[in-house]
Amino acid sequence: MLRAEIEKDLEEFKVPGVSWAVIDDGEIVDQGSAGVIEAGGDDPVTGDTLFQACSISKPVAVFALLQLVDQGLLDLDEDVNQRLTSWQIPSTGEWRPIVTLRQLASHSAGLTVPGFPGYRQGAELPTPVQILDGVRPSNTFGVHVDLVPGTQFRYSGGGTVVLQQLLEDVTGTPFRQLLRELVLEPLGMSSSDYAQPLPEELHHRAATAHDELGRPVPGRWHSYPELAAAGLWTTSNDLAAFAHGVRDAYLGAPGALISQERARDMLTPQITIADPWDAMEALGLGAFLGDGGRRFGHGGSNKGFKCYLVAYRDTGQGAAVMTNGDNGSYLVDRAIARIAESYGWEDYPLEVSDRSEVSDEELQSVAGTYRLGDGLSLKVTVADGGLEAVFGRQPALRFAARGDGRYAARWVASELRLTDGRLIFVQEGAEIECSRVG
Repeated sequence: MLRAEIEKDLEEFKVPGVSWAVIDDGEIVDQGSAGVIEAGGDDPVTGDTLFQACSISKPVAVFALLQLVDQGLLDLDEDVNQRLTSWQIPSTGEWRPIVTLRQLASHSAGLTVPGFPGYRQGAELPTPVQILDGVRPSNTFGVHVDLVPGTQFRYSGGGTVVLQQLLEDVTGTPFRQLLRELVLEPLGMSSSDYAQPLPEELHHRAATAHDELGRPVPGRWHSYPELAAAGLWTTSNDLAAFAHGVRDAYLGAPGALISQERARDMLTPQITIADPWDAMEALGLGAFLGDGGRRFGHGGSNKGFKCYLVAYRDTGQGAAVMTNGDNGSYLVDRAIARIAESYGWEDYPLEVSDRSEVSDEELQSVAGTYRLGDGLSLKVTVADGGLEAVFGRQPALRFAARGDGRYAARWVASELRLTDGRLIFVQEGAEIECSRVG
């Protein structure tokens, strides 16, 4: 039944392929796949097909971090600038903020850069330090503090790159090798690798990324040198093994990779979320938490890949679902809800959001040239079922339709909203009227 429904969703949402694994009492009880590696091709997705884990890379990286805390090499509440040697969190004006590992791992450090667009195949990849400084060939701005650390949740992929650089500085070991030694091999995640770019000998196993219309991404996928934030290639079975490893540590099982104390830190709310994500109301260390920490997980969104991992610490129930399409989040939400209902997950929200179709007339009504308040110019055009916006001299930024007149940006925390014929730009809770020009 699950497979039949998922196959319908693949067609509805223009997602070529999917892989899933269901766990109960900590063991994989169902696994499956459907669709193809690349649209128009015949190679099927299998349980061995590699997908980008996207931001699920983050909790795996934090799991390694917690091992180093157990070993006494790091302290969760120490100023990270005391241990960083290759780079330092810069001062903000004349103020030098103190940022801790606990804040980095719980997205409460007040750091900038929420996410990363990746790099097309063949492009020069920046080093972590170039990413943190925001200098070429990096395609994102530099990472710095612009909120008081510890005061509120603010998702920061940039903060996770700081964590990545710290682990390398402290251990003297390349991040990819370190994660293989500390997490991937010990947990039996044999199909997983923080390999960016992906080695050619693995290309035949990798799913191709696809856009919102189901078209292959040029070069098959983007590369993400921001390894800790977005760089893991893996399978749904391996993600289930990771969830099992976290639960083992929480329960104090023999041979667990981190201490029970550290696992309880990981699954204890560190900072609340004012606007809950995916029914999760708090951040632990590296993981989003629901039901006071009884449910933990993380979603992922890279160019052309969408995925989700969720598990219950007490019952050992959970699931991992991975897709190779930009519309995969709709399929993932539905699949997880069906699994939750079938296996009787306690208190899991079963309501899912449907994809809102936007009429051509509505899109065309938004297109035009505007001015934000009394200042910046804004040009809005229709592009592939969504919008592209050019703010002043900035490169074009894509906004995808989310229904109810809302268009959300992919890489920054901003929206365009169409309300009663007016266009409103929304960022950090502030609403700015867009005045049409001409």
